[in-house]
Parts: sequence; C-alpha cells; structure tokens
Amino acid sequence: MNFDFSALLVFLTFASGIIWAVDAAFFAKSRKIEENSEQKKQDAKTDAAPEPLMVDYARSFFPVFFIVLILRSFIVEPFRIPSASMMPTLLIGDFILVNKFEYGIRLPVLNYKIISNEKPERGDIIVFRYPEDPRIPFIKRVVAVSGDKVAYFNKTVYINGIADKQSYNGLYLDEGPGRAMNGWQLLESTTGEIEHEILLNPQRQSQVVEKIVPEGHYFVLGDNRDNSKDSRFWGFVPDENLMGRAFFVWMNWSNNRWWHLPSWDVEWQRVGTSLR
Repeated sequence: MNFDFSALLVFLTFASGIIWAVDAAFFAKSRKIEENSEQKKQDAKTDAAPEPLMVDYARSFFPVFFIVLILRSFIVEPFRIPSASMMPTLLIGDFILVNKFEYGIRLPVLNYKIISNEKPERGDIIVFRYPEDPRIPFIKRVVAVSGDKVAYFNKTVYINGIADKQSYNGLYLDEGPGRAMNGWQLLESTTGEIEHEILLNPQRQSQVVEKIVPEGHYFVLGDNRDNSKDSRFWGFVPDENLMGRAFFVWMNWSNNRWWHLPSWDVEWQRVGTSLR
C-alpha cells in the first residue's frame, strides 16, 4: 500500500485550522464572558470554563502543519532512495532533497500547476509520479526532451543521431549498499551538459529503442542502465507528473550485511553530496 502523506498533511492542516477558526468565531468569546462573570470571579479555580482539549491541540499544531505543508509542497521535499536503479549516482538508503519550485508550483494532492517555471533539461535528475501508477514516486535522469529523436542501442544513447560521450572508468567496486553491482563496468557519460557516471552489466544484452519524444513529455533513464525500469519499458514522463529536481544527499542510512548479520550503518561519505 502506498501511503499518501501529502493528502494526510493537507487534511490535518485544514482540520486543525477549521477547528481553531470555528472556536475563535463562535465559542471563545462566550467562554471569555463566562470566565469574567461575577460567579466565576468568586471561584475561578473550580468554575472557570477551560478551553476544549481538541481546540488546544488544533491551535498548537495548526502552525506546524501549515509550515510543513508549505515547505514540502512548494519549496523542498525529502525522499529516500529504495532501489539501485540510479547507481552509482544514488545508492540505496540515500536521503535526498528535491527542489519543488524549479519546474513550477503545483497544488498538493491535485498536482495542478498554478505557476510555471523552468523545464527539465537533459541531464537533470527528476522525481516524478510513475506514469503506470501515479501513487508511486520514481527518480531517473532526463536524457531527451520534447522534439528529440532518441535512440538506445549498443548500450549508448543517441539524441538526434549524435551519441552521448562515454569513456571507460574501470570496474565498479563498493563495500556498502552498492556491492551487489561489483564487477560491473563503470563509465563516465555526458548527458546534455552534465557529466556523470553510469553502470553497465557486460553480461546483459542491450535494449533497442528508437522514438521521438512528444510535446510536454520526457524520456528518462536510470544511471544503472542494466538494472532500471525506465522509459525504455513504459514510455515517456508527462509534464504533469513532475514533482521536482533532486539536488542534494543529506543522509545515507542503509542495511549493510557483514558476515550475514544485519547492520544498519550511516554512509558518512554520502552526506552532503550535491547531485549532477
């Protein structure tokens, strides 16, 4: 089951705000009058009408819910990486921050764009709602934008007939959460103006794809090219599914297994990594 935290946050914000507002408009004044009556002055300690507990909670938590809603919906949102599809750029257990305003301001839950801004460019790492199940957030790298003729064969991306630059960087080696890909080929690739690393499994055959990206859509790939469910399999990402651009790793907490025993470790070298 996919938990919709945005919907819960919107509900809590509106519910606490309405409870607080209704109490302030209709009940708080009468309680104040009652507390100031002569009878209450004689025995204020026992007879004073207390503020209802629900109202007290609503008044206390509404500012918190509201601030978190604004920050998470329009400025920056945290995510945790659950899979290896973006290795070696992102590892399982990375906690990332996503810029929510770069591609336009959208209403939470409804995902309706109310303010336009920049559009994704080739090389951007984007978070989006998975087209086949919009409840699931996905993260991939944009390799082609509207109007591009994109092809993928021999494990190389071609945009409008021009191949992305790739250079061999040796074999991938990792002692942390990425060690399942040890021995795979590590390559330096250039997507748009962004230089980044990708992983290739020499024992796996290349997919063959050739498409033209329609208007308002994007073709995305995982940096772990042979272990990623991306546009080669399910198609394009529509603009309305965009959630933001990933730009920073603020924590990594992953389950490393040493001598077959579970051990939760912080990968400190990942903390503070800027994403490209």
